[in-house]
Amino acid sequence: MSPMDLELPQVMPKSRLEVQAYVSVPDMDNTPSRVLLNEDAFVSMLYLERRRAERSHKRFVLVLIDVQKTLIGGRNERTVGALSKALTESTRETDIMGWYLENNLMGIIGTELGKASNQVIQECFLSKLRKVFEANLGAKKSAAISVSFHFFPEEERKDKDDHSANIALYPELQKREQSKKVSLAMKRCIDIVGSGLALICGAPVFGAIALAIKLTSKGPVLFKQERLGQYGKPFKVLKFRSMRTNCDPQIHQQYVHQFIAGKVEDGSDSTKKTVFKIQEDPRVTTVGKFLRKTSLDELPQFWNVLRGEMSLVGPRPPIAYEYKAYEVWHRRRVLEIKPGITGLWQVEGRSRTRFDDMVRLDLKYARVWSVWLDLKILAQTPAAVIQGEGAH
Repeated sequence: MSPMDLELPQVMPKSRLEVQAYVSVPDMDNTPSRVLLNEDAFVSMLYLERRRAERSHKRFVLVLIDVQKTLIGGRNERTVGALSKALTESTRETDIMGWYLENNLMGIIGTELGKASNQVIQECFLSKLRKVFEANLGAKKSAAISVSFHFFPEEERKDKDDHSANIALYPELQKREQSKKVSLAMKRCIDIVGSGLALICGAPVFGAIALAIKLTSKGPVLFKQERLGQYGKPFKVLKFRSMRTNCDPQIHQQYVHQFIAGKVEDGSDSTKKTVFKIQEDPRVTTVGKFLRKTSLDELPQFWNVLRGEMSLVGPRPPIAYEYKAYEVWHRRRVLEIKPGITGLWQVEGRSRTRFDDMVRLDLKYARVWSVWLDLKILAQTPAAVIQGEGAH
């Protein structure tokens, strides 16, 4: 026995240690009632749930209930109370309910959906809602209510060429646009004036490039390619043709998929660095290499800016097969703001950046965007083009 063991009995009085275990049992009479969130709070919760789903890769469903016809003649507190009661009875305690659009659309955010298919979840939800609506509001008012279901991440559409986003899942973007109407109008004015001047003043350069392309390779001067604009809306982007005609796009498609997945060598030896475009692409013509190096191949995109499909400043518009390879959070670069000819990525990261970092720069631009930031990026673009850093 150690000296410490000998001393302890003298110091510590002999006493019996009593342990009591308390089991918390909910008092159903004191359980807090479910709260119908106001519009701002519900939209904020939807945003947070979407961000959580991006990280956890777990889906959720947004159920929108159009109750406008049941509230004709102003907000009827009794009817709203009945609707709230119906939603409480038909949803789980962990589901979030509130106003998606005040006095028009009620919303439910259903999480932890398990492995059930979207169709099964929709049918189950709808059956419960119809039953409780009839019980609380009556058959006539219940028949005037329409319900829609929106799953996140979004389902692959039957029309595989349709990559447009389900705007219902992103209400805060529309609210942000409304709050920045004046600034966005100024941005559009800058786009119109800037692109118009570029097309007029650059006409001689356009003509010289067109002549060089025609004299050195067969095919059209301009290259048209379908890209995805804001909210995934497709449009035809214009570029000066830098490749030979009838080239196999599979080479670039495979490279892009590997680059997005982070499977392209990062070139730590500084002689071969990771870029978004293929280096030493055999499909590119001699003139095309110069055009790409100087970014002159992108000059026709001023026409896209003038048409309103692009902006002078914004994220680079992706190709459809590139978009399909995106992680869920990558897609926000297409949703947050209109694509542009130049952007924060082009002047700060150019092509020598990992794809995740490129996306973060685009999202940062969308988050802190201002007219002043656009002017600053436009001022930095000529230097980035002259340096040719990362251009291929």
